[in-house]
Amino acid sequence: MLIVQKYGGTSVGTLERIEAVAQRVAKTRAEGHDVVVVVSAMSGETNKLIEYAEYFSKNPKQREMDMLLSSGERVTSALLAIALTEKNCPAVAFSGRQAGIVTDEVHTKARIDHIDTKRMKEDLKAGNVIVVAGFQGVTLSGEVSTLGRGGSDLSAVAVAGALEADVCEIYTDVDGVYTTDPRIEPKAKKLDKISYEEMLELASLGAKVLQNRSVELAKKLNVNLVTRSSFNDNPGTLITKEENIMEQPLVSGVALDRNQARITLRGVTDKPGIAAEIFTTLANCNINVDMIIQNVGHDGTTNLGFTVPENELGIARKAIDELQPANTVEYDSEIVKVSVVGVGMKSHSGVASRAFQTMADEGINIEMISTSEIKISMVVHRKYGELAVRALHKAYGLEE
Repeated sequence: MLIVQKYGGTSVGTLERIEAVAQRVAKTRAEGHDVVVVVSAMSGETNKLIEYAEYFSKNPKQREMDMLLSSGERVTSALLAIALTEKNCPAVAFSGRQAGIVTDEVHTKARIDHIDTKRMKEDLKAGNVIVVAGFQGVTLSGEVSTLGRGGSDLSAVAVAGALEADVCEIYTDVDGVYTTDPRIEPKAKKLDKISYEEMLELASLGAKVLQNRSVELAKKLNVNLVTRSSFNDNPGTLITKEENIMEQPLVSGVALDRNQARITLRGVTDKPGIAAEIFTTLANCNINVDMIIQNVGHDGTTNLGFTVPENELGIARKAIDELQPANTVEYDSEIVKVSVVGVGMKSHSGVASRAFQTMADEGINIEMISTSEIKISMVVHRKYGELAVRALHKAYGLEE
């Protein structure tokens, strides 16, 4: 088998942890598998580099930031290759450029264009473990680029797809995907398998196990993803195609997204193009609008409510105030979004009504609702968020 293993910052946070990773990789190699390892920078390293840059400039050029920030992963890859070689496990460290990861020209949040696998395949054939510095590549014009948040996961999935690996293992400080956050509901269960679609929903709804960009890429490239802990040998959670999962549960998980705020525009002139003007203004500010509700009045005006990430509320507020599209504007950051996710919803009725009844039984007022084929999202007051998660988790029997 060809296995791609990715280790995050906490997994390689100290020299002792890099040593433990080396033991795990060497063991996998000794079992007869070809191995490509993708590593993040040691935990805290990227923040330290950003602080160094900000000592000299509050607004450094993005090209130089890519040169700076990409160094963290190269340090880890070299150290791990040295540690592996000492264990009689031949290894070679590659930068993103040396691994053939070619990106577009956008600094600090580049997208992978293609991967030239020639050099990696030669080294694998020679019996080496390849240790790739994640989070980085090279632009078509030869500049160092970085992939933005979650970039090392992206690197791993892209490399696994390009090399047609049998599996891509993402090692973190948690041992898989749970039915909900175990810190909120101690009875949460680890899932053996989950579909790309469900994982995408959970990732976008606040589950922090994987970034949705990497899940999207895995789905596109048909890469089997396993997320597991680097601190134990527990089996992880397989993220795969829906048809690879025999027994589809009705609901797979409940997610809580605290990074939510609501904007309500009252007395908006009810005319064609007004919604386009409002949401184009927000889009131009790179603000991601989520749920939208419009209530049409009888006096030629309408009320428009929508949610945005709470950390983008300040920018959204400035844009809306400058646009002045409504008689009154209300801003509310005391909300959270609770979501129920499961591909089994497609073929079962009554899933939504159970969610709404559960909220009613707990005395929780639902302020906004959004649904898709495999998801029900509800906005509730912040103080009820964790109660809603526990109640829904129990209502769908997820602890069983």
